[in-house]
Amino acid sequence: MTVKDKNQNDNMGQELINSFEIDYIFESKPINRFKNKPTIEIIESKLNDLKTKIENISNCELKNNAKQIVFNDGNFKSPIMIVGEGPGQKEDELGKPFVGDAGQLLNKMLSAINIKRDNVYITNVVNYRPPNNRKPEQAEINRYSEFLREHISIIDPKILILMGSTAMEALFGSKIKISKERGIWKEVIINNKTYSVIITFHPAYLLRQADQKKYSWADLKIIRKKIDDLNLKI
Repeated sequence: MTVKDKNQNDNMGQELINSFEIDYIFESKPINRFKNKPTIEIIESKLNDLKTKIENISNCELKNNAKQIVFNDGNFKSPIMIVGEGPGQKEDELGKPFVGDAGQLLNKMLSAINIKRDNVYITNVVNYRPPNNRKPEQAEINRYSEFLREHISIIDPKILILMGSTAMEALFGSKIKISKERGIWKEVIINNKTYSVIITFHPAYLLRQADQKKYSWADLKIIRKKIDDLNLKI
């Protein structure tokens, strides 16, 4: 192609662009195709909006019988998110998850793999205490699982730990048994993003069934290995 031909092609191309009556701006800078992580302010705002949404829920026996909402505890910037079942009496009184006897055991479990409670993020499937500390009903689990999925999406953890059958059922359904599913890495997709999930026994269950602690210890070691493999800073 001669220089004259090249110039003619350039002119024709420019005329074609101009014929669309669109203003184009050409830059030599590369396009940033990666989304920036949400700022702390954005995450806090989303968490507040979610909390308000749950507080405004209607026709809920859990809410009507509880003293207050139990929403979260810990570090929302943590790469590890723990999901339990629901608040007990102590949690209902203080407004934080895992502060009763089960919470004390959780603290020991985390400490056993060199993790401080303050360095993880904690919530429950249901955010109000079930009457008489009963297990949440399936309809309640299904209803609150929508809030839980939004919660997970906001925190965006690298590792998601589901403690107990209620947490397991909220994301994987009720057709599987925790005794067969615990200690195995799984994946769950929320808002088109895949999360690494592990299921283990709830500390409250371990307080009633001390002989099952050996299985939880095995799960904890699996979690610790994952943290080290991913080089997560906890």
